[in-house]
This record gives sequence, C-alpha cells and structure tokens, in this order.
Amino acid sequence: MRVGSPTFGVHDSVLLDSDQPRAVYLSEGLGHAFLSLSDHSSVTYLVSTGYSPGREFGVDPMDPELDLPWPADVEFELSAKDLAAPTLAEAAEQGLLPTMAQCAARYAELRAA
Repeated sequence: MRVGSPTFGVHDSVLLDSDQPRAVYLSEGLGHAFLSLSDHSSVTYLVSTGYSPGREFGVDPMDPELDLPWPADVEFELSAKDLAAPTLAEAAEQGLLPTMAQCAARYAELRAA
C-alpha cells in the first residue's frame, strides 16, 4: 500500500492455523486482510502505538486489481467498513495511501521512541 515502494501492489498469503502456530509481522503502511475459515477463530493484533483513526484507511478487499487469492467456494460476510472501502485506484486518487517516504519517517519515529 506504500506508494513508491518497489513492492507496491504485491501480495503474499499465509495460512494461520492451530496445527502450526505462527504469526505475521506487518510494518506500518502495509495492508492486510484475513479470512476466517472457522466459526471459532480469533485475530489478535500487537501494535506499535495506540489506535489513531487519522492514520487508518481501508481498501476494498475484493478489488480485482489487488488480485488476492480468495477461495472461490466461500460466501463472504464483509464488514460495513470493508463494504464502504474504496478500490486501490480510488484510494490512490483520493490521496489515502501512504507514501514510502511517509512510512520511512514513521519507522524512524518508532525506532527513536
């Protein structure tokens, strides 16, 4: 999601389950999405700082431009936030996406704290 990053628009997927417990680390400025395949799953976040609504943004997880590997045989129940989220192109046009320079400055702030 970082405009100007060499990995802008690139995605990866990781299966998280109880058979092989793992975690995923995401730097600030990276996007994430998840799909629960169980009624009894939970997602836990460890964050660098407290919630800051002004730094949060969303992108439509079903946007074809993202080309995320969603399973074809699943009926999705998206949150109201996800349903209202702009596509990647719309988010870029609206200036909602962080730049690589902004993220690098934020990483420096976090290291100094």
